[in-house]
Parts: sequence; C-alpha cells; structure tokens
Amino acid sequence: MPLSDIARAAENRIYRDVIPVLKARGWRPRVIGYDGYGSAGERGSMARVLARMLMRPADAPAEGPMFRSVPAGLPTTATAMREMALDTLIDAQRGWRQFIDVPVPHLPVTIRVGSVAVRTRADRSGYIDVVVRDHGLGAGWHDVVIEAAGAGRVSTRVHIVAPGSRLGIVCDIDDTAMVTNVPRMFIAAWNLLVKNAANREPVPGMATLLNTVSDSHPDAPLIFLSTGAWNVVPTLRSFFKKNGFPAAPKLMTDWGPTNTGWFRSGIEHKRTELRRLMIDLPEVSWLLIGDDGQHDPLIYSEMVREHSDRVAAVAIRRLSQKEQVLAGTQFAHPMGLGPVARALAESDVPVVVGRDGYELARMLPEWIMGGDLPGSAAGATQI
Repeated sequence: MPLSDIARAAENRIYRDVIPVLKARGWRPRVIGYDGYGSAGERGSMARVLARMLMRPADAPAEGPMFRSVPAGLPTTATAMREMALDTLIDAQRGWRQFIDVPVPHLPVTIRVGSVAVRTRADRSGYIDVVVRDHGLGAGWHDVVIEAAGAGRVSTRVHIVAPGSRLGIVCDIDDTAMVTNVPRMFIAAWNLLVKNAANREPVPGMATLLNTVSDSHPDAPLIFLSTGAWNVVPTLRSFFKKNGFPAAPKLMTDWGPTNTGWFRSGIEHKRTELRRLMIDLPEVSWLLIGDDGQHDPLIYSEMVREHSDRVAAVAIRRLSQKEQVLAGTQFAHPMGLGPVARALAESDVPVVVGRDGYELARMLPEWIMGGDLPGSAAGATQI
C-alpha cells in the first residue's frame, strides 16, 4: 500500500476517533463559508459554492479563534485596552488554530442559491465544493445559505458575473499581493505559525492596481488564486481589508494526503483552477497577475499557449535579488532569457514585468487600466 494511502487512512481514523470525544465535551459541527463565484445569462447560470464543516466548541464562533472575549486574567482596566487585547489575541490565534481544526467528513448539507436548493455531502476532509445551476440570480454579490444537521444555518456569498464579453482578473497572493521574504518551502509554515495580519506587508501598489482595474471594469470578476491552505483565509481577509484590497473569492487548496502523494501539488492546483475558470466563465478574458518567484510564468505561459484568446494580458512582479534567492527563481532576468519567458514574449498577449503594482499598472494596456496611475514607471519592462 502506498505511503499516501496509509497517511489518508490514519487521518480518517483520527477524525473518526476524535469526533465522538469532542461531541461528548460539547463541541458541535459548524459551517465555515467561503466566497464563491458564478455566472448569469439566458444560456444558463451557475454558482460555485465553497465551504467547510468543522467541529467547534458550542460557544465559539464558527470561524476564527476559539474564544470571543478576553480571558479574565488579562489586565482590562480600560475599554480601549480590552478591545486592543482582544484584537491582538484573535489575530494571533489565526496562525496555529488550524492544527486543532477537526473536519466533519461526509456530513449532509443543504445549499440554497436563489430559487434552487441542492442537497449534497461534505468530502472526507469536510470540504464542500458544489456547482448550483439555473439559480435565477442577477449579476453582483448574493448571499447563499448553507444548512447542515446539527450545525445550524450560515450565509456565505457568491459573486455572479454578468453575461457578455468582459475582463476578469486572477491574482496570486504570496509575493504578488503580499510580501513574504521567506524561502518558498517555508512560506506555508511561516504564514500559518508566525505571521498575523498586523505583521504582513502588502506589495506596494498592488491594491491600487486591483482597485483601479475593478473601478474601470465594474463587472470584472476578481479571483485570488493561491497554493495556500484554506485555513489561512480568515487571516487573508483581515490582511486584504486592512490594506485596501477589493473583496474577492479566494481559491485555496488543502494540504492533506492525496491518492498520489503526501501533499497536493501547488502547480496542478493553479493549472486546474485556471482551466476551470475558463470553463465556468466562458465569456471572460483574464488579466493574469503573478510573480517570477517560481511557477507563475510557467503556468501563465501554458494558459497563453492553450487559450490565447482568453488571456487579455499577463503581469509579472519581478522579485528583488533577496526575494529571488529565497524563492529559487527561474525567471530572474527582466527581459526573460529562459524558454518560459521567451514563450510569453513571442505570444500576441501583452506581457509586462515590474517591481510592484505601480510599475505593472503603468505598463498594462490603457484599455485595462482605464486611466493613469500615480507612481514611478522606472524599472518596468514590457516583453
């Protein structure tokens, strides 16, 4: 039996043994909803609903830290001090709490999107990833209701894209929207164990770029695509809100063992999700934003080669020398000397490379940006 099968069997056994113990201590299944996306139109509509089922203490919120008030032993003589302490503790817990997350596998759930109700089950890791068709919703953000036995009812959201040809945006997170300054092999552990939202640093100008494109194309869907785990979504929400990024669905991954290995492939996750976006939203042409740290140029060049009519432009953030060393970059030269960069340069798709969001925005086609942006263009390269 492959080692990955042994790992999956052990994981399943742990969940089976732990859940009854937690139930006896008052823990209950809870639904954690994630933002999804969808389409509308006479030719059919769809909505992709994303959520996860976890065991949580009965008096704890469904998502985030296990407590909702400051422990009595802490000094809270002033209201402001108490609120500050609470915010700090909540944010700090977001790093390590996933190690005591216990998913509820195969729990029956009912999902209501517009006029449609769908019944399904969570997978072995407690995840729900369901497409609901013919929902009857118009374009924009809409609430979705997810209901499960013993877990109550929660609302999450889906962004329904209007019919017709339009621009869409896919943006990587680590080292594209958020500075990590950590070797790629350690980014996941660093994000989960060490850093909280207050300590994370945004890439300069990236929020401005995304907001400008979104303002210029109000119906454009924005998707954050990352190889990070779903467990970090609460921290990312806090980070994006604090730093002025537009709200958008996040397509993350699960770290657990698979049929083929101990961990899921980050490259395959991105490839699969990009191809799925091409299928789910067939009228959208995508602006693909990433960094040259490792695999984004390779993945985006594949999308350009396979779907050149569906890629509006490619924007690659060029890492600093320090970041390139940490990332083990394969796309180090700004003009791109490797086969991946040459493939991008030889395509008819606009490709720009810059140090931050400001430089990328100055180089992107005018029809995408819809106007000038502040910031220096020095260092930006068009290939």
